[in-house]
Amino acid sequence: MSFRRTRAVARKEFLHILRDTRSLIMALALPFILLMLFGYALSLDVDRIPTIVYDQDGTPESRELIARLEGSRYFQILGFTGGYAEIQSKIDTSECLLGVVIPRGYAHDAVSGREVAIQALLDGSDSNTASIALGYVETVAMTHALELQHRKALPLEPRVRVWYNSELKSKNFIVPGLIAVILMIIAALITSLTIAREWEMGTMEQLLSTPLRPAELVLGKLSAFFVVGLVDTLIAIVTGVAVFGVPLRGSALFLFLSSCLFLFGALCWGVFLSAVTRSQLLAFQAGILTSFLPAFLLSGFVYAIESMPAVVQVVTLIFPARYFVKLLKGVFLKGVGPEILWGEVVFLVAYALLVFVAATRKVGDKVA
Repeated sequence: MSFRRTRAVARKEFLHILRDTRSLIMALALPFILLMLFGYALSLDVDRIPTIVYDQDGTPESRELIARLEGSRYFQILGFTGGYAEIQSKIDTSECLLGVVIPRGYAHDAVSGREVAIQALLDGSDSNTASIALGYVETVAMTHALELQHRKALPLEPRVRVWYNSELKSKNFIVPGLIAVILMIIAALITSLTIAREWEMGTMEQLLSTPLRPAELVLGKLSAFFVVGLVDTLIAIVTGVAVFGVPLRGSALFLFLSSCLFLFGALCWGVFLSAVTRSQLLAFQAGILTSFLPAFLLSGFVYAIESMPAVVQVVTLIFPARYFVKLLKGVFLKGVGPEILWGEVVFLVAYALLVFVAATRKVGDKVA
């Protein structure tokens, strides 16, 4: 392998990228745009639930429970009603999502230690939000009932401490995983489209007719896109920390090195797709199917892998985004390093080498 020939190809690609202003702007602006869109639009937080209250008890204790609901950030009390008909009407018209009914005898039963029943009427058309809202109501009602039973002193005072994401903000969970999705999209799509365009224009054949070896050609072309990818990585990390306030508790150096591994593997996959398809349209479609969809759906970015069917869990093992998402969340939120995440690093190294060899051989086949 000749470093001089590899450097010449890299220089050619750098000049090509710099002259293609629109593609360069898209490559650099896309991470920031996607982070802003997904970071603000995609949220798993359920708060300010539109709520209407039907208080049948009318006691100071029931009004105290209502005050607890009003004081919580999870509920937005829209008003009070005198019957079930109005609750049903407001849920049907989507004016509220939750109706809380405090039955007669609530205060008496709570103080005397009897079982307390609070009725929650929910709009189940959004099952996820409804189940979370039900959990909030049950927690507030149970806590208030216990306090009524033990006004003087609680024999047991539970103290819950949430590690790593104490405020339970979904953006702290989403943004690190979103970085992996964005890098996978940009690296695979831009590389595959750009090189596939050379196949369509006939310039790739000119390169293949030179003394360049396949590995030199692949490395030279990857060098320019690797630099662009590193800039994209920096933009994504800075945006996540500075704009969304996601804590970076782990080693920045370890994050940088692991990002380089993942980025190299994604770029090699783009080269492999372009060598296989030799068409921008096919390369784009293949890139979407093999990079965006798996990174979005099968990486644990939004949907927990543990809750997926067993067969799907096995399928996720072959996608590098799964390991990089876990690595990102570990570095950002938990502050752990290679002593914990060494398995993910080993997979990223193996994946990068495997895809590089596959891309080199595929380009070599075209030479032959």
